[in-house]
Amino acid sequence: MACPICKKNPSAEAYKPFCSRRCADLDLQRWLTGAYVLPEVDEAIPDADPEEG
Repeated sequence: MACPICKKNPSAEAYKPFCSRRCADLDLQRWLTGAYVLPEVDEAIPDADPEEG
């Protein structure tokens, strides 16, 4: 499996799936700065009213 950042083969077991600490840190930075965004799902959440029976 290639590194998702630089596409090299992982060489250090400690950083898998990344090839190095640098690539792992770049991925973390992208998450923390909002570069990766999960799509918003428009699902209505039903109200659970415990008093209704």
